[in-house]
Amino acid sequence: MAVSVEMNDATVLLGGCPVLRDATFTLEEGEHVCILGPNGSGKSTLVRLISGDLFPLHREPAAVRLFGRDRWDLFELRGRLGIVSDSLQAWQAAGGETVRDTILSGFFGGVGLPLRGAPESWMEEKAREAARLLKIGDILDRRSNTLSSGQMRRTLVARALIHEPRTLLLDEPYTSLDLAARHQFDDRVRYLAARGHAIILVTHELGEIPPEMDRVILIKEGRIRADGPKRSVLTSANISELFGIPVEVREEDGRFRAVPV
Repeated sequence: MAVSVEMNDATVLLGGCPVLRDATFTLEEGEHVCILGPNGSGKSTLVRLISGDLFPLHREPAAVRLFGRDRWDLFELRGRLGIVSDSLQAWQAAGGETVRDTILSGFFGGVGLPLRGAPESWMEEKAREAARLLKIGDILDRRSNTLSSGQMRRTLVARALIHEPRTLLLDEPYTSLDLAARHQFDDRVRYLAARGHAIILVTHELGEIPPEMDRVILIKEGRIRADGPKRSVLTSANISELFGIPVEVREEDGRFRAVPV
């Protein structure tokens, strides 16, 4: 199987301080992977490396390779990797564009549509198709700054799907969603996983890990602490060490939760 992400001793310094140290792992295309860690653990740094927004310390061979290459045009990379994050949501919501234009902006890699020219008819059809898939076809004319968090999150997933990417990178996608919105969004994530999209899910909550996740990577203080099959990694001992409190990990219907003891 082809490889989507390769990291080999990737180290990142911000302000002269290491925020990621010697990260090494490989993600195959089609794999469903969760990156789990507490706040400040280095998850966001990993996301920025995978999305091409940040670079590790230089080394040869390259410490990070995406889809078999160590150099990418970011617009071309977005055709292979769809991204949904809190920061992207804040930028898009602040723009006040319609849902339709927010989805279409995925073709142009920015907030809103370019000042010159108009989207072509095939782009419009792709936007409608993505909206139907995420069940937001009825709000295409709504302004993004009038949407609920759940509606906006599904709009961003539709935007990420506009290029039909093989892999989706979801960075803390359940943040700020209420119970109903979480359920609806979770249903769409599971649907996309079953439809064949590889999912890289980044979170600090065990309960947000869908049953479809095959593998879990634990990160703490900028270091990979564990990496492997979900049931082997999500143990009481591992999660207690990861979050620094004694917990018992329980599984029910493919979902995991940590109960303090």
